[in-house]
Amino acid sequence: MFGFNLRVAKMVWTAFLIAFLLFLTYKVSSTLIVVVFAIFFSYLVYPLIGLLERYGPKRLPRTANIGIVFLVVILLVAVLGSIFGARIEEEAIKLSDQLPTLLKGNNFAERIPLPEFMEPLRARLLSFMQTQLSSSTGQAMPLAKELGLTVMHAASNLIYLVLVPVLSFLLIKEGPDMRDGLLSLLNRPNKKLWGAIIDDLDILLSRYVRALLLLSIATFVSYSIAFSLMGVPYSLLLAGAAALLEFIPFAGPLAAAVIAVVVAGFSGFEHVFWLIGFIAAYRLFQDYVVNPYLMSEGVEVSPLMVIVGLLAGDQLGGVVGIFLSVPVMAAIKIVFVRARAALQARHDAHEKAEQAAEEARAQALAEAARLQEQGSKATLPAQ
Repeated sequence: MFGFNLRVAKMVWTAFLIAFLLFLTYKVSSTLIVVVFAIFFSYLVYPLIGLLERYGPKRLPRTANIGIVFLVVILLVAVLGSIFGARIEEEAIKLSDQLPTLLKGNNFAERIPLPEFMEPLRARLLSFMQTQLSSSTGQAMPLAKELGLTVMHAASNLIYLVLVPVLSFLLIKEGPDMRDGLLSLLNRPNKKLWGAIIDDLDILLSRYVRALLLLSIATFVSYSIAFSLMGVPYSLLLAGAAALLEFIPFAGPLAAAVIAVVVAGFSGFEHVFWLIGFIAAYRLFQDYVVNPYLMSEGVEVSPLMVIVGLLAGDQLGGVVGIFLSVPVMAAIKIVFVRARAALQARHDAHEKAEQAAEEARAQALAEAARLQEQGSKATLPAQ
């Protein structure tokens, strides 16, 4: 009537709601990022809360256990910051003061060991590197200015450093009630489906965040010890940068390796190839032994999807998008696998019901035929 189609109207309404949710997500993206980091922080401290509830005093309420764990974690971060922060800050200031001089020098280029057959080309290679360095020096000040503006912008949002633990505390405290309240709004089939999805996402995020933390700690300890023993300049600063970049999949470790080699080389470190060899050996060990072991039951995404997710995350959200790309891809895979399994189960149940109905129908027809045959045999003697 009047050309109105109820099915088309439902589809248009659904598309409108999805577009509105995407627009709303874009508008509150900064707030959502804070919430996401609070969720990740929650998964870091939640195992400690479980240990305290298991082995601590039984009379303490859950809120008190959460508060104790948060207090211990904050004190631990403050102590570690006071131990390593001063030296890292000192090395960072020293590097920033020496950066213009390092960029203008050619000592690093002159000390590069080359094979014998390339020695005649050293002068040309040195001239090429000097040309590149001179062009890079002109770009250093705008880059430093942009980096400084970024640091100032982050410093103006230090309130987020307070909001993240507060939101994390509330998420851990109210998480079970929020989960039950969300599932109570769904019917029984959807409640079972989304309950399983939430459980899978909980396992995924917990193992992913803990694996990243352990990988970051391992990188900091290994780099700081190895760089100090090798005499690499700014060893603790480079190790701290590598530990932070470990949270950015694929691109972060590569950037950390490039930064370490470049800074060490331009700072006058003579054994650059030994440094490259150590970093390559460490990355092979971590990427093919430690990383698969830590994430064997967590993030299971193909390398192709990881690369596509990294590129898309970089275009959508920059560094934050790259950081969230792998868990988002894994979460999409979980939703897809669970939804496909639910549809397959419903399809199998429907086929089983149809098969049972067909068997019942055939049995009823056979019973009717048997009764009819008995009735016909009973009428023959009477005739």
